[in-house]
Amino acid sequence: MINHPVGRSAQPAPDAPAPPQTAEHRPTTAPRTAGLGGAVRAGGAIPLALPARPARILVLLAAFVCAACGLVYELELVALGGYLLGDSVTQTSVVLSVMVFAMGVGSLLAKGLTRRPATSFALVEYALSLTGGLSALALYCGWAWLRQPHATLIALVAATVLIGLLIGAEIPLLMTLIQRIRREHAGRAVADLFAADYVGALIGGLAFPFVLLPALGQAAGALVTGAVNAVAGAVVVLWLFRAEPTPRARLLLWTGCGLVLAALALAAACTGAIERTARHALYGGPIRFVAQSRYQEIVLTGGPVGAEQRTPPPLKLFLDGRLAVCGPDEYRDHEALVRPALGDGPSARVLVLGGDGLALREVLRHPAVRSVLVVERDPELSALARRDDAYDALTEHAWDDPRVRLVTAEPMGWLRRTAGQFDVIVSDLDDEAAHGKYRSREFYGLAARRLAPDGRLAVRGGAPDGVLWSSEAGLAAVGLDAVPYQGVAPAAEDCGQAGPAPAFLLAGHDAPALALAADAPAPRSLTVDALRGTAARLSARRPSPLPPPHSLIGP
Repeated sequence: MINHPVGRSAQPAPDAPAPPQTAEHRPTTAPRTAGLGGAVRAGGAIPLALPARPARILVLLAAFVCAACGLVYELELVALGGYLLGDSVTQTSVVLSVMVFAMGVGSLLAKGLTRRPATSFALVEYALSLTGGLSALALYCGWAWLRQPHATLIALVAATVLIGLLIGAEIPLLMTLIQRIRREHAGRAVADLFAADYVGALIGGLAFPFVLLPALGQAAGALVTGAVNAVAGAVVVLWLFRAEPTPRARLLLWTGCGLVLAALALAAACTGAIERTARHALYGGPIRFVAQSRYQEIVLTGGPVGAEQRTPPPLKLFLDGRLAVCGPDEYRDHEALVRPALGDGPSARVLVLGGDGLALREVLRHPAVRSVLVVERDPELSALARRDDAYDALTEHAWDDPRVRLVTAEPMGWLRRTAGQFDVIVSDLDDEAAHGKYRSREFYGLAARRLAPDGRLAVRGGAPDGVLWSSEAGLAAVGLDAVPYQGVAPAAEDCGQAGPAPAFLLAGHDAPALALAADAPAPRSLTVDALRGTAARLSARRPSPLPPPHSLIGP
């Protein structure tokens, strides 16, 4: 706090002689100066590679690039948290809160680095490039080989803390560099720096889902981001502020930049082999197909790989690490979902929400079906059958049927926009990945608007003792009468899905009857008596009153 004297200070008379210089008043250092191409410092100016104005623009550009890279790292950790550990809401909250806290701590720690801001900024960027660039690959490999969720969570939090500390140190150092170039009001400097930072964050946030993730994947995208980060630090320090470090320090900084880029390049060259080895350890069996879309990682394993293999491993489809389809048993699940919905009543117009092609296969077994509209948000998933012969055979070439039309759109948003009606709607959506979105009363209400007066809606009900009854309550809340029933529990040991048979709900404006179509081939796992028996057993266990329905903004 600065103390000022009270009242007006005494002024010397106009003709009074100047007070003599004493040791106490004589300046001991040269004043702060800045000239063209010089940064302000105590005792003189640091020569710059550019005049002050373009040098300042270059520092703001570095802030822009660093902010974009920092947000890519942050989104990378959020995506990895949800993918590796599930429950993306929890993982997102953990990563974001820990990241913001670590950034604050990093800003405080950066105060001790501002004496040599250019050199410190280069070292921070090199450390951030290595940590952020290698984080995705390291966390993925640890998750695949260690198979310890708690260890993965600890590693995720540790990576978040370290990256947050380094990102938090950037702004104080960049602010010091800007003021070294040209001393100005702090508010104006902060405004310019934060503008560059926030615009960079916008670009990084948009580049991650729309460019980096679909084009390069998580691991390669993080490595490319790390390389950009290292180059940004090198340009600012090793070129613009090259006079601050001593010649020896400058040589070490150049060497460090080269080593960082070499390490990232080596990791990029080995990424494919590392990922294949990790996936084999995680999924087992031969990897047939891998795709990283904007929405999920799609991995197809097993199946025939050569004529010499008499008993190939079962074909399995994994979405973000979760087993979504297991060839030997999948028909039990899809028959139970689809066949009762087309068993009684008109079925000429069918809507299938979810595009892996297996529910579609069951729909097309019914001769009464005249048209099928499939709505799937992920084009990589719906194209899987066209890219892999074994999976195409599993779908029985359903996508080649002339009755089928595919729409690539998010199902809930599409239901809001469309105006058509359907005799049967089949929801084959992954509600676990959507955190209850596709069992909410809002989703059921949109689907009910697309049902013909005597139409039927088939949805997954979840575990009989879990969310089944809240799903039924959600259907009732939008005016639909639902009948719960069960399919047949998985039997194949290769699929590793021990547990009770899954439950389903068949709903309509009037209570639908559980039946099987007489003009369709008989299902392999269902009979009418078995369906009605499971419905009677579940109805006897129905709680009264039903639990509250799930809502998008509710618990």
